[in-house]
Amino acid sequence: MTIEFSLPPDSEAGSPPERRGLCRDGVRLLVAQAGKPIEHRHFRDLPSFLAPGDLVVVNTSATLPAAVDARREDGSRAPLHVSTPLDDGSWVVEIRLLDGSGPDLTARRGDVLTLPGEIQLTLENPYPEPKAQISRLWRAIPDPAVAARDYLPRHGRPIGYGYLAGRYPLGDYQTVYATEPGSAEMASAGRPFTEPLLVRLMARGVTVAPVVLHAGVSSPELHEPPTRERFSVPGATARLVNLVRAAGGRIVAVGTTVVRALESAAPDGEVRAATGWTGLVLGPDRPARVVNGLVTGLHAPEASHLLLLEAVAGRGLVEAAYEAAVDRRYLWHEFGDSTLFLP
Repeated sequence: MTIEFSLPPDSEAGSPPERRGLCRDGVRLLVAQAGKPIEHRHFRDLPSFLAPGDLVVVNTSATLPAAVDARREDGSRAPLHVSTPLDDGSWVVEIRLLDGSGPDLTARRGDVLTLPGEIQLTLENPYPEPKAQISRLWRAIPDPAVAARDYLPRHGRPIGYGYLAGRYPLGDYQTVYATEPGSAEMASAGRPFTEPLLVRLMARGVTVAPVVLHAGVSSPELHEPPTRERFSVPGATARLVNLVRAAGGRIVAVGTTVVRALESAAPDGEVRAATGWTGLVLGPDRPARVVNGLVTGLHAPEASHLLLLEAVAGRGLVEAAYEAAVDRRYLWHEFGDSTLFLP
């Protein structure tokens, strides 16, 4: 059971911080450390909470413009989110309600959508459970066959939800270290990092290493656990993680995507180079074995990611952090404020 809280009014960040008069690293940072009072700082203060020998691991997946305006067979609009391409060339997609308030659950097998560029997209079966009667996500076949990674930059726009004040360019949805396009939505925990902040971390003796996990849609309406996602942990990163742990340093993941990737590459507690798909779901019954620090945004009530936070930081520290964040009116979602857990 996830922790329970209610968001106060005006607690959702409706625009990027740069459009609110802030720098990327000017958002607030709530610091939750075991045995210490909660601290309220700014993201630019992150280096002061890390020590020489610590390892910060980032997700270098770049965001695709994964929202497309499709049409049903009767000509009506069908906003579409492309979650992920599968290895057989099919796409996992989500059809949205016209007002953007949630997923459209009326879709059925065999429905055909017409996408910009004269692509016909046929819904084959619910995903990930093909026999489901009602589904938010669908495995769909594009005709003619086209890779989502090639199609979306020509015809898509960034996914945005109803709490946003407008539409923003793709650059607002990228981290400064993003190199490999593939995520339907931004790995937003790393958004507040800037190039100068990364330099300050390295000058302090903190190492930064990459992994890749291409995130699918994280629509919060139905609160499902995450589906399978493609990931890669390079051999050099795996070696660094193991060396830092052996030397007593901390492994600080930037985002839940990094936690999922590293823990998927360490089934027995030792990280190894790994590439493929992960369906790992972390929670109190499957705690983190590798990660012992976490930089993350603030997650919506009942979101499955809250259980992952507990898997890293423990329920008590997560509850204390969220109580303080609600009390201090921190801002939620991808353009909001940040938290640092050091359990």
